[in-house]
Amino acid sequence: MNDETNTTSGKTVKSPRRKRKVLLILGLSFLLLISAGAVFYWWHNRPITPIVLDNKEQNALSQKVQAVQERSYEPGTKVITLTEREVNALFHHNTGLGDKVRFELASDAVHALIRTKLDKEIPVIGGRTLKAKARFLLTNKENTPALILDDLTVWGISLPNAWLADLKGQDMLANIGIDMTNNHVAAGIKDLSVDHGKITIQLSE
Repeated sequence: MNDETNTTSGKTVKSPRRKRKVLLILGLSFLLLISAGAVFYWWHNRPITPIVLDNKEQNALSQKVQAVQERSYEPGTKVITLTEREVNALFHHNTGLGDKVRFELASDAVHALIRTKLDKEIPVIGGRTLKAKARFLLTNKENTPALILDDLTVWGISLPNAWLADLKGQDMLANIGIDMTNNHVAAGIKDLSVDHGKITIQLSE
């Protein structure tokens, strides 16, 4: 007989010490599983909070906005770079919707995250929180500024294009009558690029 097993009538029986060890391992595994599930649930249901810049960030953003509005800049300042935080702060400042919509700057695309409470009068889904994410491309094949819907996901489901009236791949600006191919604003933009966490606009001469 040893610490791990007892032999009775030719049969090997696990000792209480080994049973406790097995139960401890199972308990720890269960706790880890519950913790992982709780973290996943929190991350998936985390609220959107408005972006508020600190004084240093706000001053930097104000200088960029002022340079565009006054159309005056020193040589070498034809490139305007906005960070993801600045884009969200500008959006919230001008719309007050920073607690419902958040933008993420990805590679060559912008993601719009939407969290908003649906009207209780809406059948079936009324009163629920709408969780949606849309992906937009900011330039077309000719590298002209655009707003092209690439995908729309609602509650984790990527909606078929037919359900969206075939809007995927279409330029939302063109659909509302804004022609960026013959536009003074577009003509003033030499290049527009989006990278992780920032958007860069290069102005024309």
